[in-house]
Amino acid sequence: MEISYATSSSPDIPIGTGVVRRARLTPVDHPSRPPSSATLFFRWRSRVGSMTAVELLELLLPCIRWIRNYRWREYLQMDLVAGVTVGVMLIPQAMSYAKLAGLHPIYGLYSGFVPIFAYAIFGSSRQLAIGPVTMVSLLVSNAVSAIVDYPSDELYTELAILLAFMVGVVECIMGLLRLGWLLRFISRSVISGFITASAIVIALSQTKYLLGYNIDRSSEIVPLAKSIIAGAEKFSWPPFVMGSTILSVIILMKHLGKTKKNLRFLRSSGPLLAVILGTSFMKIFQPSSISVVGEIPQGLPKFHIPREFQYARSLISAAFLITSVAVLESVGIAKALAAKNGYQLDPNQELFGLGMANICGSFFSAYPSTGAFSRSAVNHDSGAKTGLSGVTMGLTVGCALFFLTPLFTDIPQCALAAIVISVGISLVDYEEALFLWHVDKKDFLLWTITCITTLFLGIEIGVLVGVSSSLACVIHESANPHIAVLGRLPGTTVYRNIEQYPEAYIHDGIVVVQIDAPIYFANVSYIRDRLQEYQTTKYGPEAERVYFVIIEMASVPYIDCSAVQALKDLHQEYKSQEIQIVISNPNRKVLLTLSRSGLVEMIGKNWYFVSVHEAVEACLQEMPNLHGTISRLVGNSTACGQPNFLQKLWKQQSGDDSPLGQEPLLPENVI
Repeated sequence: MEISYATSSSPDIPIGTGVVRRARLTPVDHPSRPPSSATLFFRWRSRVGSMTAVELLELLLPCIRWIRNYRWREYLQMDLVAGVTVGVMLIPQAMSYAKLAGLHPIYGLYSGFVPIFAYAIFGSSRQLAIGPVTMVSLLVSNAVSAIVDYPSDELYTELAILLAFMVGVVECIMGLLRLGWLLRFISRSVISGFITASAIVIALSQTKYLLGYNIDRSSEIVPLAKSIIAGAEKFSWPPFVMGSTILSVIILMKHLGKTKKNLRFLRSSGPLLAVILGTSFMKIFQPSSISVVGEIPQGLPKFHIPREFQYARSLISAAFLITSVAVLESVGIAKALAAKNGYQLDPNQELFGLGMANICGSFFSAYPSTGAFSRSAVNHDSGAKTGLSGVTMGLTVGCALFFLTPLFTDIPQCALAAIVISVGISLVDYEEALFLWHVDKKDFLLWTITCITTLFLGIEIGVLVGVSSSLACVIHESANPHIAVLGRLPGTTVYRNIEQYPEAYIHDGIVVVQIDAPIYFANVSYIRDRLQEYQTTKYGPEAERVYFVIIEMASVPYIDCSAVQALKDLHQEYKSQEIQIVISNPNRKVLLTLSRSGLVEMIGKNWYFVSVHEAVEACLQEMPNLHGTISRLVGNSTACGQPNFLQKLWKQQSGDDSPLGQEPLLPENVI
């Protein structure tokens, strides 16, 4: 099948009565049939079949890539140092986050052990630090506590482990089906607003260990605040003083680690120092008013098949929510680290790696894990080059499980709470809110809506409202695309938006319209309404009416059947009012759709052009032959703004003494 564009050179094509225009036919070859799903499958199968055994093994096990090219003398020391550094940082954080999730601290250590090794094998990032994080811990607590009221119940622990298995399955399915693109619909402002609100809830939920009395478990700020105020008479000074002191030390060390390059090690050693200070104080003074962690089992986790699958239906929504939050945080960090270290990262492979980490972890009593921003940053800053740093990290946690758990018995609860609160404070992203306010008020509104609804209505509703608002913005932008009227820049054959370039020229009786979006069922009504406006709109002070509407389709990636039918109806409507539709520069896919629908023949093949300038030339040549049109219209053009430097320069270079604002597009002997 062959479709031709008409242009301003080559074989003769009659355009109007008594006028012959030189034109060129540019053949456009089209595929005999569009690619089908079967074709794509065979293409994928042939690609896999052409791989060598090593390449196929690298696809299944990304760790093979860095193992094959490992530079032992250059990388070994840096990987070992980074792994030990982050491992030491992970131990107190893991116990703190387990408490946030409503679990015994030992499950935090389990979650920082087996998942690390699984991710080192199946994950594609070489610097990402896997383990428990604050956001996921809060979501686990919120999901499981809705089913089991008492956190210390064995069922509570089993459901948290089951949730890890379900999250892993969801992540693996998304990775295998290459569905990572779905997460792109959640905007940055929604994520920031959700994290900020959740950070406030996290910090408030941990104040019970500093205040010395229990408060209600809730993901909403109002019940938490009421519970804190109601129990004020039970306030205890010793845990508050110790917790506040440790919190101040952590924040100070984190600040010094960020601002002083020679003190960067303080950034990762803050949580460890907090645990050492708190434990030493408890060992020496043994105050009864400060609660401690208590006995922690010694040894590695035993193999444990997830149970309680009868509750799986109740946890499905939580599994998808945790997957979304965990993947957004983890993949974003992994992409940034991959760019800094100069290697490619496949988001879908990353999804699969995270899923395998959670599935393997669930068989060893781990609750959901993901990539941690703070630990990954420390891992990168410490010089980690490959996944061996993650293996070293896991071995460090394993050594702690084997030899150090008896020392963890006297860790004060307020010290672990101070670690979580310090992380919560760092997650409050007020700088992002200020940035959005100055740059885009719409994104700031999304941030505000998500933050407020998460704070006052809970995490699930906050995420639902935030994502729905984000999707609503996407749909609104898609259903109301940008449409611009183009004019010719003086002295050139370039056409640009007349609102952006007021010096651009518009020719009387001709309107050039550019549609900057695909044309499909969701926006076709809006586009048709805008095009219908040009039936009565007069562009230029001397324009009597519109005779030609040129639709510039260079920015239209595709067009569907609803849009084709709308264009047919619009063509008939224009035809009844003696207005001609002209199509400029449609891409191959769009042109094929227009041809199959019969719209090419309906409008006329001689009204399809490869550029706006050639379309305008053709319209100007046709104008003297239109019924009731005077020759004055030919070549008459009006500037949309006051004369500027470009116009004056064009006039001087051309040596034309005609009034500024008029430019004949063709020599007189051509017209």
